[in-house]
Amino acid sequence: MEKLMIAGGKPLNGTVSISGAKNSAIALIPASLLAESPVTLDNLPTLSDVSIYVEILEELGAVVRRTKDQMVIDPSSLKSKPMPNGNVKKLRASYYLMGALLGRFGEAVIGLPGGCNFEPRPIDQHIKGFEALGATVTNEHGAIRLRAKELRGAKIYLDVVSVGATINIMLAASRAKGTTIIENAAKEPEIVDVATLLNSMGARIKGAGTETVRITGVSELHGCRHSIIPDRIQAGTYMIAAAATRGDVVIDNIIPKHVEALTAKLLEMGVHVQVMDESIRVVGRERYESVDVKALVYPGFATDLQSPMTALLTQAQGVSMLTDHVYSNRFKHVPELIRMGARIKLEGRTAIIEHSKLNAAKVRATDLRAGAALVVAGLTAESGITEIDGVDYIDRGYDRLVSNLRMLGADVWREMGSASD
Repeated sequence: MEKLMIAGGKPLNGTVSISGAKNSAIALIPASLLAESPVTLDNLPTLSDVSIYVEILEELGAVVRRTKDQMVIDPSSLKSKPMPNGNVKKLRASYYLMGALLGRFGEAVIGLPGGCNFEPRPIDQHIKGFEALGATVTNEHGAIRLRAKELRGAKIYLDVVSVGATINIMLAASRAKGTTIIENAAKEPEIVDVATLLNSMGARIKGAGTETVRITGVSELHGCRHSIIPDRIQAGTYMIAAAATRGDVVIDNIIPKHVEALTAKLLEMGVHVQVMDESIRVVGRERYESVDVKALVYPGFATDLQSPMTALLTQAQGVSMLTDHVYSNRFKHVPELIRMGARIKLEGRTAIIEHSKLNAAKVRATDLRAGAALVVAGLTAESGITEIDGVDYIDRGYDRLVSNLRMLGADVWREMGSASD
């Protein structure tokens, strides 16, 4: 198994350019299947999840051409085909195929998704939405079967604010008859990105990014060209790493509004942050003040940045508190950080973090964002070499991580571990 090796203690310096958003890409790719002619996606991140999607699309009969950061998807010869097993199980976001295939063919069989193992992903809100649109939904041996003679617009209130359900209902509703209204919709930038793509394909969606999304169904959608928004979680991770290593980094090709909650917390800690039109400069300081952070749905502090933020808060004077109101099970990185010398106590959904000196250690990433926390911690530890196992999790969300960190002056490399490790 591959490991990530980090000799920390060096401030990060320079400019890093942020790639397209993972959480957008994994929804835009299935969304393109609703078109009857080719869709071009630009600013596509190079991630393992994207590669798995390409295989799924080809299994369904789509023709996919991929160059460096661009993908052309021709779904004109797409076939409706049950996918109870195989690649769909490797991908948390494969549930977007339900909405896309239901919208296009009026039927789908999709194996229940896998992905990062931090919490079971209930898709009851998705199912509730599909049923409201007129689909019959059954669970057959761990695969969801969807069937609809005809999809009709409906008013759907989401009991839980869910990004996945908001997007999935939007996909199916864009080809339904009549108007669908999603109330208590999620407001994440990735939802706006999917709506922008669908509207460019000929859909009629209003209100994406607010809590009420209105979709007027159309009978067919056509291809278009769309550029994916920059990845706000990746941007935030580099901002945190720059602060933790007391570096001076310009994070380029971003939408600063998307990381406002993080920017506010960094300023509160005493980090110097300069916001420009499409970039942010983060300059570290020797001393940081403790802060309290609450992870919430957008536009609040992103739960995906909660893990790397934990690593940074070990560098603040006094005691910081970090509470995750989105996922209860997102503190798997804490025992690993404690192995590196962090002084952290867990109480329910809250981590209580004391000022600590981090040391290099052998640690394991248990999910994507925990991996990011360990990378930040490894860069911060002043002596020794940190070995991070579970690199495949990190590769699911961080495009060109090693080369980007090296460009910023970090001493980072990959090594093959022995099978017994």
